Order: sequence, then C-alpha cells, then structure tokens
Amino acid sequence: MNLFDKHRTRFEGAQAACRERFCWSPFPDMPAKYPDSAQAQAQGQARFQAYLGQPSAPQRFALVQPGQVGELGEEVSPCTRQPLGILYPKADIDTLFDAATSAIGGWAAASIDTRIGVLMEVVDVVYREHLFEIAQSVMHTAGQSANMAYAGSGVNALDRAIEALVYADKAMRAVVPNARWERQFGPSKIVLDKTYRLVPRGVAVCFSCASFPTWNAWPSMMASLATGNAVIVKPHPATVLPMAISVRVFRQVLSAAGFDPNLVTLAVDSSNEPIGKLLVKHPRTAIVDFTGSVQFGQWVERNAHPALCFTETAGCNTVVLESCHDLDATLRSLATTLCMFSAQMCTSPQNIYLPRQGVHTPQGTVPPDEVARRLADAVAALTSDPKKAAMILATIQSDQTLALLQQMQTAGEQRGQVLLQPRPYAHPEFPAARTSTPLMLQVGKTERDLYGEERFGPISFMITCEDGPDALHQATTDVKQFGGLTAFLYSTDEAFIAQAEAAYSQAGAQLTTNLTGAMPLNFAAAYSDYHVTGLNPAGNASLTDLAFVASRFRITQSRRPAPVAATAS
Repeated sequence: MNLFDKHRTRFEGAQAACRERFCWSPFPDMPAKYPDSAQAQAQGQARFQAYLGQPSAPQRFALVQPGQVGELGEEVSPCTRQPLGILYPKADIDTLFDAATSAIGGWAAASIDTRIGVLMEVVDVVYREHLFEIAQSVMHTAGQSANMAYAGSGVNALDRAIEALVYADKAMRAVVPNARWERQFGPSKIVLDKTYRLVPRGVAVCFSCASFPTWNAWPSMMASLATGNAVIVKPHPATVLPMAISVRVFRQVLSAAGFDPNLVTLAVDSSNEPIGKLLVKHPRTAIVDFTGSVQFGQWVERNAHPALCFTETAGCNTVVLESCHDLDATLRSLATTLCMFSAQMCTSPQNIYLPRQGVHTPQGTVPPDEVARRLADAVAALTSDPKKAAMILATIQSDQTLALLQQMQTAGEQRGQVLLQPRPYAHPEFPAARTSTPLMLQVGKTERDLYGEERFGPISFMITCEDGPDALHQATTDVKQFGGLTAFLYSTDEAFIAQAEAAYSQAGAQLTTNLTGAMPLNFAAAYSDYHVTGLNPAGNASLTDLAFVASRFRITQSRRPAPVAATAS
C-alpha cells in the first residue's frame, strides 16, 4: 500500500470537513483520550528529559544536515528558569540553500498523490511517536500548560497541517495535466496537444514564533512542501526544540520514502546574532512564512520581494460590550479568555469598549465602572487558586513581558485606574516558574497611545465610549489602524449586531457574537474557522484558504500539433 492510500480515509475526512466546515478531527482533544495515554505521556517526558544538558555539559541535538559550522543553543525553560542545555547545529546559510535547491527536482517530479501521502505520513509519525515529546518541549520553551501544549500546539496544529494539505491538493488538482485544443483558422483546422506542469517556486523560509511555534509553522511547511518546494525552518531562539524535533521527523520520513531529506532543514540563530534578515533577503528565497512580532513582520512585508510573503503578526483584538442577556455569563467568558495562556495568543482580546451610559441587561443598565469591577473580580476569582491558575495562565514566556506589565501598570496608575494589579503566583508544579496574574486598566478613549497597539501578555483595557455606536467605531478603527485577528461583540439589538458584522467585516477581523459557556471565546477550529483575513495589519495571509497555497507553485505549458492519425476523421 502506498502512503496516500494508507492515509486516504483520514485525508478524505479532512476534505469533507473543509468543504462543509463541520466539527471534525481524527485526533483526541484531550491527553487522557490518547491511546495508552499514561504510557505515551511518560515516554514523551522521558524523551524530553533525555535532550536536556547542563550549562557545563550541554547535550547535542542529533540532527545531521549540510553545512554545519558550529553549535548554538540558549533556551531557558519558563517553568524552571533553568537553561535547557541543548546545542543545535549552526549551518552555513548558503550551504542550506544549495542543498535545498538540489533536493527540489525529484520531489517536484513526484505525483500529487505521492507528495500528499508522504506529508500525511509525517503527520501520522508526529502523532504516534512524538506528540508528547513535542508537547513537553513546548511547555519548557513557550511556557504553555500541559493541556494547551497537547491540544493547541499538538493535535490542533496537526489538524491545521492537514488542512493546508487539503487546500494544496485542491489547488493543484484544479490544473488539468493535458488537454487537446481545436480551432478553425480559415480553411485550416488546428489541433494542438497541450501539457501543463506545476512548477514550485523554490526554497521557502519558515519563521516560527516564540509562544506558539508549531501552530503556524506546520501548516506553512506543509503548504510549501505539498506544492513541490523545499523549506528552511528558522525557529525563534527561545523555542528551538519543538521545531528541531519536527524538522528531524520530516527529514526521516522523506528519506524513508526515497526523497532527499534536505527538502527540510533547520537554520538556528541567537538573539545576539539574528539571521532572519539574511534569510529573507537571500537571493534564493522564493517564499517567506513569518509568524511573530509586528515590527519584524512589517519589515518582512516591505523587504521580502521578490519572494512571496505570508505573514501573521498581531494586533489589537477588541470587545464591544453594548448589551447582553446574562452579564455574569458574559463576564465569566471574557475573564476566561483574558486569562488563557496569560493572553500570549494572537487571538487574545485586549481592548474592551463600553458605552458611557452602561451595559443594558434584562435586570437594568449596569454602569461601566461596575461592569469593569465585576470583570476584574471574575479574573481575580479565576487566578486566586494557584492550581487553577497554573492550568489557565500557565507561565510567562519572556522576561520582556514582565517588564511590559510593570511599564503598563505605572502608566495606568498615572493616566487611568488600575482595576487589577499583576502579581506572581506560586506554580504548584514548578516553584521557580515565571508567572503573573493579569493587569487590567480602566482608561478613557483619549489614552489611545496606551492601548492602540498590541501589548503582548496578560494586559487588558476597559475603555469608556460615548455610546454603543461610538464603541463600535473605536473598536473597528483599532482593527483597521493597528490590526486585529479576532473581535467579540455582546448585544441584544439585532440591528446593532448587523451593523457590527458589516463594520468588522470591512475592517477584516473575524467576529464572534454573544458567545458564552465552556468554549474559550478565541478558540479557532481547524477545517471550519479561517484564521486571519489578510485585510488589516495583523497579517496578509489566512489559515487556511486557497490563496495560502495556490501561488506557491506556478503553471508552465508546452503545446505541439497533435499527431496526424489522431486528427483524421
């Protein structure tokens, strides 16, 4: 059985889900539901521990690839605050591009079925053999909780990877390989046989981010590889291990299938000597996938040409709270989402807009100051128990985020009101973990310089506006000017909801209306939810649509007269 047939059922299930947008995944959503879960988790933890070294005796990550010129490694666990002690091969950039370019020919010549089958095998090997090992590596580099590392950076990221393969398959199969063309030119009938070939762009450079390294990188890698390109993976220096494991799996599966493993290589750097700009501007770079900071993302968008550029950065995700049926349920949902992974997610809400006259409820209008206080109380209740806080807040990925929290608290004290002060909490499993509860500030809309950009981490602003329409105007202006991936609306007025849907659509943010309950507001479902629109500064690409994959290959054609025998009547 070839690899495409081996994974056909799973792939066809994904195709149906993408086509009809229903809830589907071939993977269990919780670690406890994984087959032989206890054994698999123990094995994953043991494998992770085996990677670790000491500052005086670092471990070398076993990855054999071309052009090694040294070793690098500076990861520090947000959970233990200790260096991981892992060294990765530092590669000569030109050598990586040479090897990647040489690998493309045989891969591009393979059939669509062959490439999709090999990449589905990668997904399967990651799931069966490396999922908990990668989850542990995400915990100790990005700082996610165990459940989020499994779900968000594990199975949901694999779903997004398959989703990219579905759209790549669809885009490629839209091009017929052969055609016979006939036309009468005066007395002569011209009959041509035409051949159409899919030609990959070349070498793709894939940047993975610090807080969610696999979630964007895996689908980006799949989109490029499925369409015949090679990929050089550039991980963030703080979160190399999840991507190093991933690259090694890709290389092993490609090699076992008879292809050049240099279709996927790893380019590591350090925070002191970054290589990102060199990779983007390299003359052989044909595609750039970037997930990360707004500042560097905007540089990539301006400077990647002539390479194609696909970006997802961040923005000011907004909430308009105009009216609601159940204020307590609404505030509980908002509180949970504000706390999720300490708001270190590109979909976390930041700016919450309230009408000056208050929020309308069936029990009466609640003044904005009371709404703000009750939301702060709901957040405080979620984070008061360290065990519960560890599950929802997890850890803070970077010391820079702690510094930003202090900076924003000082500014809030001077220019508004501090509703909730951030404080470290004692992580029950990792006593030395880098932690913080959220900072909540109440300000007026004149303090736009405070909230008019993404403040990465558990920082939110309650902003009082003139009325509901003004709140909507302020929120959608944030999105247009600063970018926004997600938006949230609470209203009982159908006319206002319709107005908001139109306004957010024009601003290019994905809108969720009146959602309460167990599901986090910013949960993005593979095969159903489009992630990023490409219509505002938060990014120019979407996971996942045809535009994400269709231009990663081009179409060439050849034509010649059809054989005479074939044209005889």
